[in-house]
Amino acid sequence: MKYLVSVVLLLNTLLCAAQIRTLDFFLQQAAQNSPVLKDYQNQILISRIDSQLLRSSLRTQVNFLSTNSIAPNIKGWGYDPAITNYANVSAIFQANRNFITANNLAAQLRTLDLQRRALLDTIQLSQRDLVRTITDQYITAYGDGLAAAFTKEVFDLMKGEEVMLKKLAEQSVFKQTDYLNFYVTMQQQELAYLQAQNQYAADYLTLNYLAGIVDTTVQQLQKPDLQEVLQADLSASVILRRFTTDSLRLAAEKEIINYQYKPRVGAYADGGYNSSLQEAPYKNFGFSAGLSLVIPIYDGHQKGLKLAQVDIRERTRQTNKQYFLNQYHQQVAQLRQQLNGINLLVEKIARQIEYSHTLIVANNKLLQTGDITMRDYVIAINNYLNAQNLATLNNISRLRIVNEINYWNR
Repeated sequence: MKYLVSVVLLLNTLLCAAQIRTLDFFLQQAAQNSPVLKDYQNQILISRIDSQLLRSSLRTQVNFLSTNSIAPNIKGWGYDPAITNYANVSAIFQANRNFITANNLAAQLRTLDLQRRALLDTIQLSQRDLVRTITDQYITAYGDGLAAAFTKEVFDLMKGEEVMLKKLAEQSVFKQTDYLNFYVTMQQQELAYLQAQNQYAADYLTLNYLAGIVDTTVQQLQKPDLQEVLQADLSASVILRRFTTDSLRLAAEKEIINYQYKPRVGAYADGGYNSSLQEAPYKNFGFSAGLSLVIPIYDGHQKGLKLAQVDIRERTRQTNKQYFLNQYHQQVAQLRQQLNGINLLVEKIARQIEYSHTLIVANNKLLQTGDITMRDYVIAINNYLNAQNLATLNNISRLRIVNEINYWNR
């Protein structure tokens, strides 16, 4: 028992000495430390480079080409010179460029821009998920802190009465067994206090873990100031905006497919040395130039099949969007209904707590004169304890529901 008291006092000292942490602190730490968000942010940077790569690929490309080989014919033995030309020595600078229309380029750039928008939507969705997760764990830890504080309050109350009740039992005002029952109840409350402290420490450290904070110090948590976010315009929701972005991406994809079946023109020019070393090799310096034209005629209906795939994905997108709208309205309506019920219950529980506390104060005075049994006093304490626990559970449930509503409406 002495060991338990020492541990409780140590935990209490640590909590009292620590600074108070807020929900905003953990949200900021989680956002800074999240590897998922950093990964998406790096993908945004990569996507910007993709646009630059596309523009660079359409500029003139210059390469140096060199091929050097020899196939000697010794006493009539060797490769046929008509095939090998005896030797092939070249050192050429070549420039080539593919030409696309401005509309084709704009479509490809638009596709890359929509990919960036999709990444931005994903980042915001990840941030929403992170906020919900951190807030939910914060609420859990905060609720544990309330439970620990209340169990300590009841334990201190009973401990303050124990000395007086012991004297009354020695004076035969109460039976010795009544005093022992009270003492056992007080010990149980002490264990409940220790367990609540341990649970608070465990959930607090879990909060640190989720936020990416490397620290095993248990500190106090400030009451989260969660206000319900009202969704003024559902179209502004990042979840719904994601469907809009997907629609634009599919439309751009169809446009790119159509451009793939347009005629394509290219040009090249080269200059340098190219010789078989058989006749006046010192004169084999020169240049060449040319144009290329590709006109797609028949590809086995691949174009139609690719467009059909895009159409199927578009129908899937529309189905998912409608499903989200149905789920959104159902979920938010259900959460608000639960919130209204909890608000009514919290008011009634608050009145019950007030009555239970008043009864304990009155019974305490009667207990000192022996006008009430110790059993009735313990029952009054348990009623107060149960009412407080119920209030804590409902307050935590209310915060969780507000957090969930804000997740859908944020």
